[in-house]
Amino acid sequence: MSDALEVAVLVLTIGIAAYSVMINLSFLVLTGFAMGDLAGYRRRLEYAGYDQWFLDPNSRGVSVLMPAHNESATIVQSVQAMISLRYPDFEVVVIDDGSTDDTREKLIREFDMAPVPLVPSGDIELEGVVEQTYVSRRGAHNLALVAKTNGGKADALNAGINYSRKELVCMVDADSLLDPQALLNVARPFADNPGRVVAAGGVVRVANGSRVERGRVTSLRMPGRLLARIAVVEYLRAFLIGRAGWSRLGGLLIISGAFGIFRKDVLQAVGGMSVNSIGEDAELVVRIHRMLGDLEQEGDVVFVPEPVAWTEVPETRAVLRKQRRRWHRGLAEIFLRHRSMLFRPRYGVIGMVTMPWFLFFELLAPAVEVFGLLWFLFLLLLLLTENWYPQLDLVNPEVVVLLLAASVLFAVFVTLVALLAEELSFRRYRGLRDLFRAVWAAVEENLGYRQLNAFWRLGGLVEALRGTRHDWGEMTRKGFDE
Repeated sequence: MSDALEVAVLVLTIGIAAYSVMINLSFLVLTGFAMGDLAGYRRRLEYAGYDQWFLDPNSRGVSVLMPAHNESATIVQSVQAMISLRYPDFEVVVIDDGSTDDTREKLIREFDMAPVPLVPSGDIELEGVVEQTYVSRRGAHNLALVAKTNGGKADALNAGINYSRKELVCMVDADSLLDPQALLNVARPFADNPGRVVAAGGVVRVANGSRVERGRVTSLRMPGRLLARIAVVEYLRAFLIGRAGWSRLGGLLIISGAFGIFRKDVLQAVGGMSVNSIGEDAELVVRIHRMLGDLEQEGDVVFVPEPVAWTEVPETRAVLRKQRRRWHRGLAEIFLRHRSMLFRPRYGVIGMVTMPWFLFFELLAPAVEVFGLLWFLFLLLLLLTENWYPQLDLVNPEVVVLLLAASVLFAVFVTLVALLAEELSFRRYRGLRDLFRAVWAAVEENLGYRQLNAFWRLGGLVEALRGTRHDWGEMTRKGFDE
């Protein structure tokens, strides 16, 4: 083998190994911050006083926005859960974004809704046209329906912001189910520090396989399907480690579109949701950080680990591939749009730490992971065919196997830490059987799924760089088990 090829083998191998070490070390640091954040949150719960706050007539009102497009399978259960939330002053606004199924008809029939000409309180420009507004004649009349032509999820949320009447706006997916205490918990940072907190996000967890009664998860179970089972540990790791750690550092970049709450005046100041971004929820948070930095104003975006929104995750490979490709394309578009925030001190932790980390260890990770996998397969091929290059002493089989094993073991370790945090803090999974299945899912994730997911995410990155037409894809839902 030529000296040049030997050097290339050495440099690439060391480079991939160094990248793996850096990303693992950064996750280790993030895990430490996350555990500190969770421990602090658990201590504060003893003095939270939610019962007294629930009775406080001066609590800040919340408008819960639920964009819906062809959500017939889950819409009634989701709305039932929303209108029965435990909070002193809130309303639920469902935005039917041009559904072609019976989503709108189900809502009107199930909740006895009558057409009422509601007057919008905001002036965010819409792509679609509002056709009719409805109000439920049941209970405290805190349920409204805005029926509009199709304009996409972001446009539906903008319509909801316009028709919302409360000081805070909570955005949830129409297929989400909230725990009864969710609003009390996620809105608490706005009461504790009203002049500084601009947005807050809660935990999103997997409801597949669990029992649901009247819009409530009454019996939590680990899903039986492989992809849903892996999603459980993915979501735990993403929220209890990732979001909690970044929140502790003051650099939270993402609030899930499935469950997030914002000050309405801030939403209006940034012009609402971006209708031409495929990752509109994350892009909104980045735009808020950008506005605060440009205006030299202080504001916190925080994560609250206790509020729980339950969602249905994909159970088929085709739907999951579209979801993950879409998520990563959305992240890539955010960096293309807001790249000027990178390494800018005026944006604080977001510009100097969070965005560079997401660029190198999140956005580019699938490219490095796919190339690294192919590279190590190439090295193994060289080792198995030593007659080709018998003089290649730089490739040590023990080192190659050790690097691959270390990468897998560390990924399993971080997931197990998230499971431990869940078990010590909230303990939603009660039986040993479900706990063992969750632990095994942490191992299953690395046996083909993680590598396949990297290929899907790489596809989303390539699409963003090429600027091809957006494809949101269809999320086929079967509904929750009653």
